[in-house]
Amino acid sequence: MSDSQPDILWEATADEKKAAAISQYMAWLESKYRLKFSCYDDLYQWSIQKPEEFWRSMVSFYQLFDFPEEQPVITNRQQDFIGVRWFEGVTLNYAEMIFRRATDSHPAILFTDELNPAIRSVSWQELKKQVASLSFWMKSIGIQKGDRVAAVLPNTPEAVVAFLATQSIGAIWSSCSPDFGTNSILDRFGQIEPKLLFVTNQVSYNGKHIDKSVLVHDLPSSLPTLSATVLISQEDKSQNGCISWLDIMRSEGGELQFEPLPFDHPLWILYSSGTTGKPKAIVHSVGGNLIEHIKVLQLHWDVRPGERFFWYSTTGWMMWNFSVASLLTGATLVLYEGSPAYPSLGRIWEMAAATGVHHLGVGAAYLIQCQRTGLVPDPGTLPALRTIGSTGSPLTPAAFEWVYQSVKKNVWLVSFSGGTDICSGFVGGCMLLPVYRGEIQCRLLGCDLIAVNEQGEEVEEEVGEMVIRQPMPSMPLFFWKDEGDRRYRASYFEKIPGCWWHGDFISISARKGIVIYGRSDATLNRDGVRIGTAEIYRVVDAFTSVADSLVVCIERKDGSFFLPLFVKMQEGSTLTEELQQEIKTNLRRQCSPRHVPDAIFVVPDIPYTISGKKMEIPVKRILMGTPPEKAADADTLRNPMALQGFAEFVSAV
Repeated sequence: MSDSQPDILWEATADEKKAAAISQYMAWLESKYRLKFSCYDDLYQWSIQKPEEFWRSMVSFYQLFDFPEEQPVITNRQQDFIGVRWFEGVTLNYAEMIFRRATDSHPAILFTDELNPAIRSVSWQELKKQVASLSFWMKSIGIQKGDRVAAVLPNTPEAVVAFLATQSIGAIWSSCSPDFGTNSILDRFGQIEPKLLFVTNQVSYNGKHIDKSVLVHDLPSSLPTLSATVLISQEDKSQNGCISWLDIMRSEGGELQFEPLPFDHPLWILYSSGTTGKPKAIVHSVGGNLIEHIKVLQLHWDVRPGERFFWYSTTGWMMWNFSVASLLTGATLVLYEGSPAYPSLGRIWEMAAATGVHHLGVGAAYLIQCQRTGLVPDPGTLPALRTIGSTGSPLTPAAFEWVYQSVKKNVWLVSFSGGTDICSGFVGGCMLLPVYRGEIQCRLLGCDLIAVNEQGEEVEEEVGEMVIRQPMPSMPLFFWKDEGDRRYRASYFEKIPGCWWHGDFISISARKGIVIYGRSDATLNRDGVRIGTAEIYRVVDAFTSVADSLVVCIERKDGSFFLPLFVKMQEGSTLTEELQQEIKTNLRRQCSPRHVPDAIFVVPDIPYTISGKKMEIPVKRILMGTPPEKAADADTLRNPMALQGFAEFVSAV
């Protein structure tokens, strides 16, 4: 790697640094504990060397709950982190922590969508009333602590209300986006056996109303554990035996009550991408997410009460959960439903201007697309904008520059990376540090993250595997129905014993900045959305003329993505234009538009390991220029000549 230092694109002023929450936290540590840190890295090193002291200080600084000084923060520490306990004996409620910031001074939620530029404002009082009504109704039909509540909803205030009501009574939330196909949704919800379902029958995207009545028809009949299904519709009527959301909202809920929950009580269930089979149902804790979200949003993002926080997302991505967490800070949550590029690519910037957003977050792919097309948001329309967040995939250096040349010179660009696995980030921003072109600013407090080479040695200024050496509160409690934690252990702890292996290639600079080079495992990452190969294979396998298939995603140097699907045809069959179109149509219908490949190619054979696993990573390496003999050890392959077909494909294109 080059030792040259990239350009500094931004640095906070002395006054901005002094006013930042992280500076106030450091001053508090000095006054209360006589801990003085000369720079961020000193604070970071203390947070990983003294993790119990750090996490205890977070609780005390933000007055989250009472916890005895003599009681250990971390108990039942295991080598692979599974089963570790945090703040034992504490009870709390995530929704209650949100409503403690309720105020009349600013709205709780602002909402708009692609078809209606009008801004809908939801006050804290209105939000609380709606949550109370729904919570009361849920309890009246027998929903109680520990029950699973599932949702297939667009990104609207109703989804937030449904989540808060679920959490208020101690039930467990889980959601999918309506753009998922029925089979993909059932692959997820079928595992957790929900008792209540919220669903919609219509969404809008790219200026079109899309009928989703199939969800209302298919899901309730396919989830036998359901006691009720609630339909959220623009029309004041129900269908297929569903209960109308509007009818529930007309009822009085009385005083909103909150169920006290243990720190490690399940908060929500998120899902992995489904690379190696059905998506893993990842269970997160109430307390772990609470303390982690407050740490990131307040210390690392500097989100303040009354500011407006927006992240473009669907309800099926963990960034929806993370954006809802902005309510914990007393901020106003800004929601947008629809395409970020309808009627034009500048729609998100126009929305941010209209709503006065202070903190704007998008996928890196969106910023890269804006940069490539030469988009320049209307100058002077974003006076409130303080930060631009980017996540989902690596942000290119050129996109870093575009933000400062075309959007705003004095905005703080926070490149952020983490995952569904922790519903937060491992690396991100710090107001005390400069933004270097193409670099993430820092490792987040309490995250003991390093890069290791193939020998398992810690490296700096060199590309290596990202690993985390100590547990964090927001790591999963468990995977649902994962007997003996087998899938949990296999997902993170088998490759590097005693460390969490995340599957990203990274480098850490001498400045302690981070560059992420993409996935090191077989998970597809298309435009920032992680896609499971197994979901694609299940659809393609239904075509009798296709003998086998393999899919990879290539991250190009310019930040774009190429998703080719390779098929081995049955003897006597050919890949016609009609067949290609049918495969793409079925992938779009049964999974989502993001699962549709950019192109489909025929290869003589699909490579497998001796144990029967498809060799996606070696194929990806070959497509990126690695010779077959270096891409994989031939002795580990069941059919080593299969890789040669991909090498010939590379030489032919």
